[in-house]
Formats: sequence, C-alpha cells, structure tokens
Amino acid sequence: MKNWNVRKAIVARDDMPEHHRLARTLGWPHLVALGVGAIVGTGILTLIGVGAAKAGPAVILSFAIAGVICACAALAYAEVATMIPASGSAYTYSYVVFGELIAWMIGVALILEYSLVVSAVAVGWSGYAAGFLQSVGFGLPSDLINGPELGGIVNLPAIFIIVVVAGLLIAGARESATLNAILVVIKLAALALFLAVAFPVFDAANFHPFMPFGFPRSGPAGSEVGVMAAAAIIFFAFYGFDAIATAAEEAKNPDRDLAIGIVGSMVVCVIIYMAVAAAAIGALGYDRFANSPEPLALILREIGQGWAARILGASAVIALPTVILAFFFGQSRIFFTVARDGLLPASLARVSARGTPVRITIFTAIVVSIIAGLVPLATIAALANAGTLAAFVAVCAAMLVLRVREPNRERKFRTPLPWVIGIGGILGCLYLFISLPVRTQTFFLAAQAIGLVLYAIYGSRAAAKARAAVANG
Repeated sequence: MKNWNVRKAIVARDDMPEHHRLARTLGWPHLVALGVGAIVGTGILTLIGVGAAKAGPAVILSFAIAGVICACAALAYAEVATMIPASGSAYTYSYVVFGELIAWMIGVALILEYSLVVSAVAVGWSGYAAGFLQSVGFGLPSDLINGPELGGIVNLPAIFIIVVVAGLLIAGARESATLNAILVVIKLAALALFLAVAFPVFDAANFHPFMPFGFPRSGPAGSEVGVMAAAAIIFFAFYGFDAIATAAEEAKNPDRDLAIGIVGSMVVCVIIYMAVAAAAIGALGYDRFANSPEPLALILREIGQGWAARILGASAVIALPTVILAFFFGQSRIFFTVARDGLLPASLARVSARGTPVRITIFTAIVVSIIAGLVPLATIAALANAGTLAAFVAVCAAMLVLRVREPNRERKFRTPLPWVIGIGGILGCLYLFISLPVRTQTFFLAAQAIGLVLYAIYGSRAAAKARAAVANG
C-alpha cells in the first residue's frame, strides 16, 4: 500500500488510447434531462410512502432538509466537476485531490450507491407495473413480484426492466439520452396531472399532528422513526444530479454544460418535490398511503379518481426507467473509470465501436439484477444512501481543499459562500448518516472494511502496474 497517497493526473482525451475514449455526444439539455430523469422518480413516486410512515405529515420537512443538504453538495459538485471534467464523479475528484486510497474507498461507496439505486428503482418500477397490470386485469402472481424477504420468490419485473435499460445503454449514450428526455416529459406531465387532481380535495386537517414521531431519529433498530429518520431515507430522492458528473467526458462543452446540468436539475426537482408532497398529504391522511409500493396512484384511487390513477400508473411504468437509465449510466461509468485506472481488471475498460463500455454494462446488469430480484425497496434505499453520503462529503471536502491548494486556478463555476456551503454539506451529510438505520451503518462500514482489504491485496499493485504501463507507452 505504499502508493496510497498517489494523486491522479487528468489525461487529455486525445492522449488516451482509442479504446478508452468515450464519445462526446451530450449537450446541456441532455444533461439537465439526465439529472431530472434521475432525481424525479422513485423518490417521489414511491419513497414518499416510506417517508410518511417514518415522519407523518412532517415528511415535507424531511424533503426540505434532504433538499438543502443536497443543494450544498450540488453546488460543490458543479465547481469541482468543471475543474476536473473527467469521468468518474466523486471517485475521480478524490483521486486527484486526496490520493489513491481515499479514491478507492469512495469508489467502493459509489459502486455500492449506484448498484443499489438501480436495484431500488427497478423494485419501485415493479410496484407500479404490477399495480397497473392488476388494474387492467393482468395481475401477476405475488411470488413473482416480491423477493424472499416479502414472502415471494423473485421480483421478475424488476429484473426485466434492468435488462431492457442495459440494452439501451449498450446501443449508445446519445440515443439513450434522447429517449430519456422524451420520457422525462411524460413523467413531469403525470406529476402535473396528480397536482391538478389532488389539490382540489386538499384538507389541512391531514397535517395534524404535523410531527407525530418527533424530529430526531428514534425507535428500535430496524423500525426507526422521526423527521431525520425519514430524511435519511428519502435523501435517496434527490441525488440523481451526481449521475451528471459521471458524464463529464461525454459532454460536448463540459466547462459550461456540467454546471447548467447539475444546478438546473436540482432547482427544478426541489420545487416539484415540495409541491407533490404537500398535495399528497393534503389529499389523504398519511397513514393510509404509508409504505404503499405505489402511493400516488393509491391516493388518486382513494379520492375517487381511478382514471387518473391508471394514467399515473401507466406513466410511471413508462417513465420510471429514466431513473434506472441515469443511474445505470453512472454506475457503468464509475466501473469503467476505476477499471481504466487499473484498480479493477483493465479488460472491463474497453469501449465498443459506438463508444460505449459494453462489458462493464453487462457486468453491472448482472449485479443489480440479483439485488433487485431479492431485496425489498426500503432496505435497498437506506443502504444506497450511505454510499452517497460518503461521496458527497468527499466532494464538498475536495472543493474546500482545492480552494486552499489552488486558489488562483480558473473556475468555470464558483460556488457562492464556499466555506458555508462546503462545511454545511459535510455536517449535513454526517447528520443524515447517523440518522440512518443502525443495520445500514453497519453494512456500510463492513463494505468499506472489505474494500480496504481488497485494495491491500489487489488494488494497490494493480494500479501501480497500470501507471507503469502508461509511463512506458
């Protein structure tokens, strides 16, 4: 582990071997759509029920807290991403700023995050797909839409949608991004329909008592409640913007497009989330849709608007794959970049003639399909959040370190009040981490310990060999 503090130098695209170059095909509209597609999805369509079960009507406050913390991280991402316009997101930034060991640990956290997010969204999509099919008379057996922990055998629809999205990504990044933009419009139209139908039956009495479980995390392990317990889970709903950072090498004009994509998508999504959460609770008491796999569709049915529920369910079935696509895209790029640096087998870092990393995409599909097929949504979301919080802390810290280490370096985007934003993001993420379920914290720390062992016995030497190979031409 003698090279643990070696820092990565960013290699210009033209200096990379041809088989390591990702095609530059994405403009800022693609990136904004990628971010909105990733952020607006399972979090608001599915996890609002999980959050309501933990916080009651104060889930709105949970959304606000998670959104503010994510906004701090998003501003830090925008500054660092434009300074280091390379694929790999927080992993690459950590490699450049802190060194190889920290980068590897953040890489483990990101792989954990993205694998679990794709799996969680696939499970969320399965809930809406099963509900929609049931509403039109084609219900699936419960054994085939639930994993073993929920009394089933395997979540077959979740595996199916992962395979479909993997095929799209193998076809090409631009083609996938264009389809993503179309589906994002459908998804936003469905949420607009929900607001139009739910707000007319708004009942302020549904907000009393506002905070039935208190503010801090409380309750027995495995059944934690409170505003912060909910925020720690539904934090999952906000962080799709970091998928944009993984597309840095495929952006046509990264200096401009990355900042627009990251900040723009966050602003749009915070507004959408607050409006939908308020309309949902105002339309129906939280205890009647808490923990539902399709809470918004359930609300519409309960208020006598079955036609709108069917439209929303169909839209979710059509458009939730945008979230899977965005995070699957990010996951494959993280794997690709780590492999290109030699910390994973280099054979995984080859791109096809279309400029897409086919091998790593297939490998990712296998991993996330296993998770999605067997593990329930709430468990996956909590585990995913732990990895994301670690990555966000690393990016906020990287922004502050670069401000001290290289104060005069050109910054295409400058975070306002950087020390307030950076330290606020770090402390906020740490507070969310300690608000996660104890089992989640234990699993995350165990994964990091395993990652440290793998680095010691494999990663360090493999990365040194990869650097030597590059140096020798």
